[in-house]
Amino acid sequence: MGEHTEKNAQGSAGGGADTEATQVHQPPAPEATSGGSGAPQAATQNGTPDAANGKAAGQTGGSRRAQREAKEPSVDWTAVRERGVGLLAGIVRWVGLAFALILVLHVVFVIGEANPGNGIVQWVADTSENLAVGFHDLFQPADPKLLVLINYGIAAIFWLVVSSIVAKVIRRVGGGA
Repeated sequence: MGEHTEKNAQGSAGGGADTEATQVHQPPAPEATSGGSGAPQAATQNGTPDAANGKAAGQTGGSRRAQREAKEPSVDWTAVRERGVGLLAGIVRWVGLAFALILVLHVVFVIGEANPGNGIVQWVADTSENLAVGFHDLFQPADPKLLVLINYGIAAIFWLVVSSIVAKVIRRVGGGA
């Protein structure tokens, strides 16, 4: 305990050259803030002129909100809208393609004389009746295979054309290219 008391006595008496060497003169940091940013003026110690004004490099505003917004990436709503419009237009095109594919499969199954008792053939025939909208009895040739080929072929082309037009309208109205 005696050694501890001696060291304290030396430190309080200012004894020893090594204690003076470790002390570096630093100017006191002002307590005022600049620009209403709430950032202390101690930022001047890092040597940047913007930091002296309470601003991060590249920022124009001095508020904390402006600093936070500059750090966080902002959302480019134009790009988000364009992606959404493109996605919606793509979905419309794919749906039209799927409808046309089902109609073409029905034509292939009828012309190829597929087993009408098969579950897939039945599902395609039932679905194609709904997808043919008003085309399933548009033309009435004597050959039943030709009837299916013409009428359901026209319905398939209809879905391809309509989905293409709707996709273009979506892109134009949505602002996408």
